[in-house]
Amino acid sequence: MKKTSTRLADGRELIYYDLRDDTVRDAVDLRPLERTVTTSEVRRDPLLGDSVAIASHRQGRTYHPPADECPLCPSQGERLSEIPDSSYDAVVFENRFPSLAGDSGRCEVVCFTSDHNASFADLTEEQARLVLDAWTDRTSELSHLPSVEQVFCFENRGAEIGVTLGHPHGQIYAYPFTTPRTALMLRSLATHKEATGGENLFDAVLERELADERVVLETEHWVAFVPYAAHWPYEVHLYPKRRVPDLLGLDEDARTEFPQVYLELLRRFDRIFGESESSTPYIAAWHQAPFGQLEEFEGVNRDDFALHLELFTIRRTSGKLKFLAGSESGMNVFINDIRPEAAAQRLREVASS
Repeated sequence: MKKTSTRLADGRELIYYDLRDDTVRDAVDLRPLERTVTTSEVRRDPLLGDSVAIASHRQGRTYHPPADECPLCPSQGERLSEIPDSSYDAVVFENRFPSLAGDSGRCEVVCFTSDHNASFADLTEEQARLVLDAWTDRTSELSHLPSVEQVFCFENRGAEIGVTLGHPHGQIYAYPFTTPRTALMLRSLATHKEATGGENLFDAVLERELADERVVLETEHWVAFVPYAAHWPYEVHLYPKRRVPDLLGLDEDARTEFPQVYLELLRRFDRIFGESESSTPYIAAWHQAPFGQLEEFEGVNRDDFALHLELFTIRRTSGKLKFLAGSESGMNVFINDIRPEAAAQRLREVASS
């Protein structure tokens, strides 16, 4: 992998990740852009104890442009985009309309491929490995920013999810705090560790799932399963078998095997509901240990956390979506219409031949 960092016309950082070491990236952003001005701030809710990012400047962000005006495609002739070069393998740049910025963190866009009509599932194993390396590199770089406490790499796919740009891409949020979801996991870790005399909860969960009927896919270094208490109709958790706290901890064997496993999972998701709806909307979310101090989670350290990816769709059956209504949105109590065991069976049935 070759990494080339440059700047866009308004000062934002852009990084090319190339498969070939001899690739030259010297294209200049010729757009007459003014410096990006953001109004992002983080406010803490005193009742719930969580944080909310206020980012009113995002109302003016690009919304469903036609394909020939996509800002994530490479620049061609007089059509200038966020990527100055005429081609790329993978690229990461600072979001022009960030939810978090400055002392409130940082937001980046990750373009998986220059092919506008592709999806992550269409990538080759070599391309998927390049994206993994980009995620890992950005996790490392962002973790050293003084305002950053947790790094979150994720992909939203599909208009049903709320995606406003059709080009295959994901995002990276660098938060100035430990997110509520991660804090819940850390508290559960601490409680379980104390109650069992030192047992790791992630290890116990993984051991249980490996022995159950909800395993979807298992290889030498990875296991994917539908969790016992799945929140979503089709939800898969992907774990490396060797517990590591973040993407930086993966060894070469796990990195090499990841593209094969992950691409297969995504392709199965596209087959769940049949050919009539082959582009299943989903969210793919990497959970990594925070880089900040963990004193409030007594007895727990970063190495107790287990890196994992959660992949889920909001579609519950062909033509029908799972909406977060009163119980879910009002009380955060999920109601799942599909038994996790049945979802796992379906995901095994749609395996590639």
